[in-house]
Amino acid sequence: MPGLDETNNESYRYLRSVGNTWKFNVEDVHPKMLERLYKRFDTFDLDTDGKMNMEEVMYWPDRMRQLVNATDEQVEKMREAVYTFFFHKGVDPENGLTRENWVEANRVFAEAERERERRGE
Repeated sequence: MPGLDETNNESYRYLRSVGNTWKFNVEDVHPKMLERLYKRFDTFDLDTDGKMNMEEVMYWPDRMRQLVNATDEQVEKMREAVYTFFFHKGVDPENGLTRENWVEANRVFAEAERERERRGE
């Protein structure tokens, strides 16, 4: 999969729409943060194929039902929130997100959130 940009990532799309030209540089990420992010990816990549997809991510709200005896309504709210969060993190509903793009997807998401705060959104 090619790198991320405004054509294939919601956070980059948002940044470009408001005139922000921020671009990811892996050298700006501390090695311990890289390690932590890759570990998190591996937790979500249930079939260990190097690609996280929405089906794998949506496992976790259902798991909440078992862990905390959540109601159907609570699980549904969690499913909506998880879908929205991971969609904006870069997990494409059709193509997923590869491990190689996971760190960039996290960083651009964070930059988009900082931009939203600066703009009072």
